[in-house]
Amino acid sequence: MFFKQIKHNGDNFSYIIADEETKEAAVVDPSFNADHLAKFLKDRKLKVTYIIDTHGHGDHTIGNEEVKKDFEAIVLAHKLSKTKKDSSLVDDQVLKLGKINIKVIHTPGHSPDSICLLVDGKVLTGDTLFIGECGRTDTQGGSAEDMYHSLFDKLMKLDDKTEVYPGHDYGPKPYSTMGEQKRSNYTLEKRSLEEFIQFMSQP
Repeated sequence: MFFKQIKHNGDNFSYIIADEETKEAAVVDPSFNADHLAKFLKDRKLKVTYIIDTHGHGDHTIGNEEVKKDFEAIVLAHKLSKTKKDSSLVDDQVLKLGKINIKVIHTPGHSPDSICLLVDGKVLTGDTLFIGECGRTDTQGGSAEDMYHSLFDKLMKLDDKTEVYPGHDYGPKPYSTMGEQKRSNYTLEKRSLEEFIQFMSQP
């Protein structure tokens, strides 16, 4: 599997996942990196099959149409997403990309449509989990209760060796592991639901 984390404009990360044999590729969160993504993909002769949005906020989806036009790809987002999409995703769905399996994990909290993507020992966490932080829940449709269940009932159950790739470059380094985040990320400290909701309400 070919995997590339890209940050060209601003602090948003975009990702390329590709089957090196079939040259089929998926772009995750094109964001402000669309020009750079297109050049990189064309240079490597990769064909974009999917554009996958981790959620519908504009800073992640702004490059969708440009990448779609360049590669005739289809835009995928969670069924609750209000972004312009060609097909909807649901929790536990597995996307086939050549011989690669990409598992969809519905992780609401930052937004109702937030998803993470599990692929080949890596989890792309969008704005659900950052390195050393978690996503805000005071945005429209955000929910601290949902975030609690997404973090503690889903992401925290992933293997410690799972590599974590977030949607923004907000942390001390661009990626980490679930084990490292479980040990060092203060938002993942053991709390009851009530304690977590109180914690997330603090300024």
